[in-house]
Amino acid sequence: QVQLVESGGGLVQAGGSLRLSCAASGRTFSRYTMGWFRQAPGKERESVAAISRGGNTYYADSVKGRFTISRDNAKNTAYLQMNSLKPEDTGVYYCAAGWIATMNPNQYESWGQGTQVTVSS
Repeated sequence: QVQLVESGGGLVQAGGSLRLSCAASGRTFSRYTMGWFRQAPGKERESVAAISRGGNTYYADSVKGRFTISRDNAKNTAYLQMNSLKPEDTGVYYCAAGWIATMNPNQYESWGQGTQVTVSS
């Protein structure tokens, strides 16, 4: 398994931007699909975006056109650029690594500890 550490969360006003980073350990990062997920208080964890090892990207409808997932295999890091943030984007954001190009969280085997994103209105 790979170890993941998220960073970049914080407090931002509605309409603002944040970029989350997910640093991975190990030499197999490039072989993983990387996903971003979030969980708001009192709600279930939901999928946000994923990027396959080949660079194909997938997004939840709620973030299409506002969020961009990317990866830098040389740096063993995945990113989530979040623009036009809304209060409903508030939650703990987790990155995860898996072997299948999917947004199903059950298919991911390694998870980070999460980073808090709070969007004020």
